[in-house]
Formats: sequence, structure tokens, C-alpha cells
Amino acid sequence: MKAGIVGATGYGGIELFRLLTSHSQIDTLTLYSSSQAGEYFEDIYNQLHVEGKHQLKDLNPEAMKKDLDVIFLATPAGVSSNLTPKLVGGHAKVIDLSGDLRLKDPNTYEKWYKKEPAPESLLDQTTYGLPEWNKEAIEKASVIANPGCYPTAALLGLGPVVEGQLANPASIVVDAKSGVSGAGKNPNPITHFAHTQENFQIYKVNKHQHIPEVEQQLKQWNPEAKPITFSTHLVPMTRGIMATIYLSLNEDFSTQDLLDRYTSYYESHPFVRVREEGEFPCTKDVYGSNYCDIGLTVDERTRRVTIVSVIDNLMKGAASQAVQNMNLLFGYEEREGLPLLPTYP
Repeated sequence: MKAGIVGATGYGGIELFRLLTSHSQIDTLTLYSSSQAGEYFEDIYNQLHVEGKHQLKDLNPEAMKKDLDVIFLATPAGVSSNLTPKLVGGHAKVIDLSGDLRLKDPNTYEKWYKKEPAPESLLDQTTYGLPEWNKEAIEKASVIANPGCYPTAALLGLGPVVEGQLANPASIVVDAKSGVSGAGKNPNPITHFAHTQENFQIYKVNKHQHIPEVEQQLKQWNPEAKPITFSTHLVPMTRGIMATIYLSLNEDFSTQDLLDRYTSYYESHPFVRVREEGEFPCTKDVYGSNYCDIGLTVDERTRRVTIVSVIDNLMKGAASQAVQNMNLLFGYEEREGLPLLPTYP
């Protein structure tokens, strides 16, 4: 199979390159970059040089959609909304890692992203690529919107209780923390080492662009879903997201009742691991992997449940989830080309 990566020199593109070069079904991998076309990828990232070199190419949508089987868009917001319409309608299928195609309402996208939205006709044919909850649609898709990193952690943690209508949807609070790589490769004053090191900072308070993405999926699970409180923090580490989620239960469920429900739902999904009662995951538990680890507990005094969901933001939150989607899209084994175990320590 022939694959292409647009935006190959960013963090998401680098991880896609690392994963796809070891994928048994990928015969040809072509890399594209609008800023560094003509350079060799392995000269920029010497640690990724094994054999041969990949010269970064300029975009040629007509040739790409004809010659490639799958195109990954690891681009900043605002790029794929213009590029994807030029790539659809040919042979290639598209997996977009940016946020441009996730929101079905163009006005919502424009409000939260402050950019021009993709054509509504394109949004209508795009499938939201959360594999554990949308597998059948992904298998039939031609364009996939890869979920955001924060929404992946939050939605996998919330799914069994919200979809099962076991909790008050108006009570949801998501308190999430991310490593610095989530901000992308290009530095800014907030991610500068001197600012980030030994610091802990909340950002985009009530304004994070992932909020409507989470709310959109919650409404699909439960039409009574309400706007949620969703806070994001920057932690002085490279990788990882921890979403600590609080919500009020409708009935007196025990911790084991909910764990049984989570285990039952996710037992057929190889990349979600549910912890035993009293056990909670940390970000190192999923480092460098496609896993989402979940732990939870019910506070019987308040009838609230605390759910802890952790992922690697560059992997399950971006590149490896995109490869998981590709596997489903082309009928490959879901774990093909993905690390079986996290890196530790």
C-alpha cells in the first residue's frame, strides 16, 4: 500500500513516519512539507535514518489522490480545511489529524478555532475516528477526522457512563493535564523551557477548541447532554495526558458496578485497559503506546464518580490512533504496526 504524510516534519508527522515504516502493509511512504520541500527527512532527523532517504516533496493534490492509497494530514488547524477538498474524489482515502473536520457545524468551528471552516459538503462525508465507539462507520469511510488528544482521553473515560445514561450529563467536569509536545513543534513563550520547567499552568480557560468536540460526541450518546466544564493545564513533561473526570451518578452504583460495565464494554477493544478497583493509571503507564488506561472510583458520600483516563498525546492522541483508523479502514488487524507495550521508564 502507498501512504503519504502531509506535514511530516511536525511531531505528529514524525510519529506517523516511525509507525508506518514498520507497518507490514506499507510498501511506499511519501513525505510532504510546504516549508521544507526538497530537503531529506533523515537529514533533519538523523535519529530516524535506517536505510535510504525520503526527500520531502511539494504538494500535488491531483497526483496524490490518484497515486496514493491513504493520505495522512498532520497539519496545523486551517490547512486541511482547504487541502482536503482537493484530495477527495480520487483513489486515496484521507485521515486528518488536525481539528478542521471534527466539528459538523461550520459555525461552531469558526467560533472556536477562529478560522474559515471546511465546506459543509465535506464535513457531511467525514467520519469521526474514535475507533472504540465508531468502528463500523470508520470501516466504510473515505475521510476520517482523527480525534483530538484531550477529547480522546475524555471521551474514552466518559463513554460507558454517558452512553448508558448512568449519570447527570450536566454535572461533567473534566480536569485535564498535558505534556508540552501537545502544543506542537514550533516554540512559543508559554512552551519555552525557562517558563515551563518547574511550572504548572492552566490555559485557554473556558476557551479550548476541544470543548465543542467533546460536547458533540456527548450529545450523540445522550441527547440530554449539556455544556461541560473542561479545563486544560500544561505540565513540565514531554508526553502524556491525564484527564481527571467528575460527574454525578443517577443511582447508587458501587465502584465495582461501574468497573464491571467498563470492562464489559472495552473487553473487545484491545487498546483500552481498565484497572482493578483501587488502582489508578499514570501517564508513564501508556508512554509511547496506543493505549488508554482508565481507573475510577465512586464516592458514596456524594454519589459522584471520579474517572482517571491517561494516554500518550502524540500516540493515542494523534499518530497511533490515526494508524489504528487506517487499519480498520483497510481491513487490517487493528493492532498491526502499533507497539504492543508502552516504553518504561
